[in-house]
Amino acid sequence: QVQLVESGGGLVQAGGSLRLSCVASGIFFSINTMGWYRQPPGEQRELVATITSGGVTDYAASVKGRFTISRDNAKNTVYLQMNSLELDDTAVYYCNADIKRIRAALRGVEYWGRGTQVTVSS
Repeated sequence: QVQLVESGGGLVQAGGSLRLSCVASGIFFSINTMGWYRQPPGEQRELVATITSGGVTDYAASVKGRFTISRDNAKNTVYLQMNSLELDDTAVYYCNADIKRIRAALRGVEYWGRGTQVTVSS
């Protein structure tokens, strides 16, 4: 069973920083794109950032220049460094990964973590 487990959320003051981590565990062949999404209170889930297996990154306009996504392929881990946090960054942050269970699979399967709460206070 493949699992994604997030950590690093918490309460932080506006202007502060947090670092989220997400580890993929279980038996699988490879991890393609990994990413972070978030769901603010009362709103829909939205993309924050993604990173391919080769390290190509993409960011939502609202976080560009403040957040940095990275990954350690040897550890099956993706990180999200969040700096200059704003009140609007308050949300549950979810890890996402496209994972090939076996070499022969034509495409990967999308997995989600359970989420970690990030609360930014004034």
